[in-house]
Amino acid sequence: MSTIHFIGGEKGGVGKSLVARVLAQYLIDHKLPFLGFDSDRSHGALLRFYAGFASPVVIDDYDSLDKMVEAAVENPERRILVDLAAQTHKPLVQWIEESGVLELAQEIGVRIRYWHVMDSGKDSVNLLTKLFDRFDDHLDYVLVLNQLRGDDFGIFDASGERKRAEGLRARIIEFPRLHEASMTKIDARSASFWAAANSSEKEHTGLGLLERSRVKVWLGKAYAELDTLSV
Repeated sequence: MSTIHFIGGEKGGVGKSLVARVLAQYLIDHKLPFLGFDSDRSHGALLRFYAGFASPVVIDDYDSLDKMVEAAVENPERRILVDLAAQTHKPLVQWIEESGVLELAQEIGVRIRYWHVMDSGKDSVNLLTKLFDRFDDHLDYVLVLNQLRGDDFGIFDASGERKRAEGLRARIIEFPRLHEASMTKIDARSASFWAAANSSEKEHTGLGLLERSRVKVWLGKAYAELDTLSV
């Protein structure tokens, strides 16, 4: 079964593109074929860091969105990875509902998985509530508690949405924190996470020996979380 992975969360700054990058690197390292689509027209992370695997998608153009489903059907062995920019949820939902995407996907054997990336704030919880209210049990959910954007998810725990997520059989994973200076250097040089963890060429990654070690430990923890899912 082919899977379309929508990496969302609607709110800017929660780490959607970071999760998309880690997932892309995970698929590469595990030799799992995939095709990426990037909806950020100005700062597309997949297009920047994994250009050989990604294409742009215009989120308010039905023809552009249709290509994602067609790509999943053409090659069932290939995962489809979609990095959703902030404020793209409304046109995406409109396309899903007007095109009967969820019903069609069930008919043709394509799984639709929505990754809701969260920081520790209330806005992420409110957006999750709206997502659940809209789709209920018709989506396959993964909730990503991104510790790079806060490590106290007490608001989420107290909201009742964790219990609701469990009732909807959503998977909940945690992305560990990485030292901010290391992430800044990786981004400044547009290095892949593989290069950041393994390349000894400092001029390419900007990272010293121990910084590379920290990235490798962090990436290993993130992969361990992804290993709990059927990616």
